[in-house]
Amino acid sequence: MIPVLLADDETLIRSALATMLDLEDDIDVVAHVESGEELLALWRRRVDAGEPVAVAVIDLQMAGIDGVDTAEQILLLTPGAGTMIVTSHGRPGYLKRALTAGVRGFLPKTTPAATLAAVIRTVHSGGRYVDPELAADAISAGDSLLSAREADVLELAADGSSVEEIAQRAHLSMGTTRNYLSSAMAKLGVSNRYEAALKAREHGWI
Repeated sequence: MIPVLLADDETLIRSALATMLDLEDDIDVVAHVESGEELLALWRRRVDAGEPVAVAVIDLQMAGIDGVDTAEQILLLTPGAGTMIVTSHGRPGYLKRALTAGVRGFLPKTTPAATLAAVIRTVHSGGRYVDPELAADAISAGDSLLSAREADVLELAADGSSVEEIAQRAHLSMGTTRNYLSSAMAKLGVSNRYEAALKAREHGWI
């Protein structure tokens, strides 16, 4: 059996995924939680208990730490572990960031259950899978001008958050946050962080 841990902050979607995957003869959803923090806690307990390494199926955008950061921390605990991102926001910047982090599966939430199960098997056996449409979009978007941290703070700025709020959510100092925002604005040739976030989003970089 392939043990699977799910993390998604949308209860209905998470429960539906768990139910559908449990119908597969070779997949066992051992737990599903609503945040990256909870998933990491479960993962650490399994590692400490010497249980088989699971495949982590992680929602990209959750409250607290996001899906890619969660996957990165899992991979620090268990290098080479099978981590997958499922998302409603398949922008190219997210895909590139996930692949750089070592995520081995990236697919939209509209993926049929049978395909999701097949990708879990592929990732569990050491393979990779990226949704073809998302991959094509990432290629056409080109390389981002932004560093990973610049993209992070712009993503947080996109909803109109203050510098203080962005700093808190990104776990950065106010000064460092301002530096990242200023650098991103300069690279994108805009006068404020809101324009920078909009331009970066149009290019698929956040």
